Amino acid sequence: MIKKINLLLLLCFSALMLQAQNVEGYTDMLADTYKYTVKQVQPVELNYLMASGIEEIVILDTREDAECAVGKIKNARCVGYDNFDMASVKDISKDQTIYVYCSIGYRSERIGEILQQSGYERVFNLYGGIFNWANSGYELVDEANNATNTVHGYDKNWSQWLNKDKCIIELGK
Repeated sequence: MIKKINLLLLLCFSALMLQAQNVEGYTDMLADTYKYTVKQVQPVELNYLMASGIEEIVILDTREDAECAVGKIKNARCVGYDNFDMASVKDISKDQTIYVYCSIGYRSERIGEILQQSGYERVFNLYGGIFNWANSGYELVDEANNATNTVHGYDKNWSQWLNKDKCIIELGK
């Protein structure tokens, strides 16, 4: 019961954080980007689930290898987008809870749709992607699994959504 109350409080807090992070139209841009075909999860919720160990979860990074190498969510598996293959997730049970993310959530929503069409029922898209995760100050690791605050900004147009006070932006590697 206490865990449920804590989760409810975190959800309310996440809504307030999201409003505070509406940097020059960020949430408006996200609203226009998503098709909302995959359930959304806020960074605060995923961080709580990871820390609490309430359930076993799988995190899939749907960015390309060069992006993942710079900085990713701890324990995330890089599966890519351009050449995504269902063989990369064949070891994951269809009843497993899966969280997908990319830079802002567009590519991960597309991969989430593919997973759902393939019979995965518990798929969630990280709202705002790794940009929102990093802007919220949550833990990132590099390809050697060392803590980092560096995020691949994808390109100059997309990197504008990263909070330069919270993370270092890298555009190529």
